[in-house]
Amino acid sequence: MTADIFDKTHETMTRAQMRELQRERLIKIVNYAYKNVKFYKDKFDAVKLKPKDIKDLSDITKIPFTVKSDLRDNYPYGLSAVPINDIVRVHASSGTSGKPTVVLYTQKDIDMWSECMARLIAATGVTSKDICQISFGYGLFTGALGLHQGMERLGVAVVPASSGNTERQVMLLKDLQVTVLVATPSYGMYIGEMIEKLGYDLKDFKLRIGLFGSEASTPEMHRELEKRLGILSTDNYGLSEIIGPGVSGECYLKCGMHINEDHFYPEILNKDTLEPIENEYGELVLTTLTKEGMPVLRYRTKDLTKLNFTPCECGRTTARMEKLRGRTDDMLIIRGVNVFPSQIESVLMPIEEIGGQYEIIVTREGALDSLEVRCEVADVTLLDNYKRLENLKDKISKSLKVILQLDARVKLVEPMSLKRYEGKTKRVVDLRDLSKI
Repeated sequence: MTADIFDKTHETMTRAQMRELQRERLIKIVNYAYKNVKFYKDKFDAVKLKPKDIKDLSDITKIPFTVKSDLRDNYPYGLSAVPINDIVRVHASSGTSGKPTVVLYTQKDIDMWSECMARLIAATGVTSKDICQISFGYGLFTGALGLHQGMERLGVAVVPASSGNTERQVMLLKDLQVTVLVATPSYGMYIGEMIEKLGYDLKDFKLRIGLFGSEASTPEMHRELEKRLGILSTDNYGLSEIIGPGVSGECYLKCGMHINEDHFYPEILNKDTLEPIENEYGELVLTTLTKEGMPVLRYRTKDLTKLNFTPCECGRTTARMEKLRGRTDDMLIIRGVNVFPSQIESVLMPIEEIGGQYEIIVTREGALDSLEVRCEVADVTLLDNYKRLENLKDKISKSLKVILQLDARVKLVEPMSLKRYEGKTKRVVDLRDLSKI
């Protein structure tokens, strides 16, 4: 398999050419943000920093961070760099409480976003001959429209199915001979389960590529998606505060997510000291280099990854980010041990006797934290065989202890008994009252 390079000028630049372009754009965006966004002028002035002090890429560390609460505190238009009549699109993140984080786009931003998405879509092997079904929910969430406009920019026929009504999703996939699926990884798994439940054979479908995003997922999850749907399963990354999907994505070789680094400058920082690090995992910090409506400088994503600057065998030279190891704010501390949900998923997915759905329950018993992992079995008859059931629980428990270095209770439940989500899946239920610690 091969994939066309959508923008050879920027996707195959030498490292020296890319860094010079980034330097020029960083200087320009810093001056632009300082002049047009009061929030950034105040930030700079508070630390006695002037735009003229930013002369090279290394000077970026002088710029104060932007964090999610800054967007909420300036709700709704406080971070806009242009008059409202120049804004053509408003998106918002799905906040769990309080006000959402609002993101603003000019027409130039929409065009840039579409271009970035088209690059990443083309890198997976999708072409104008494909038919794509988008099973993200449409609305203020950036995922659906981001992928939609990128697909259209590439000339792909789009089926805007949205999410939900999964039987109908399967019908459309089959009847419209859809070749590309866009969804969250967990909803892709659910669609695979529904195909099996309805009695279809994968030969009844034309699916060949999946572009999955919006939630962190492990290589093991993607291998399971490939098996269930008979596709090449690729991962992509973005966040609404920066642009939405379109920051980075895997090519067909799946050896890291190519970053559109001519538009988004990445840094990796030690998650504790916030000092720059190289060749190891740390927190990803992003700066928009060309965003017009709402520029964002040094945004702390809380996502943990590392960067690879070696050229890819696909022909692209852009930096690649590894799959997310987790989020700094998703990390659970159980009896003093750091636990990421992705570690648990990496253990569960390769085990054939369990299905693709699981749930992590954290409780406190007295002074001690307790971790329980609930998994659906793939075959309901297993629940009637005590010996096989206990052997499977023991196998999972031992595997989890090797990875997590602590004991976890394992509970096996019936197929389709755990809650399914059409959008981002909630894997962790933390029932501890951490305010009393």
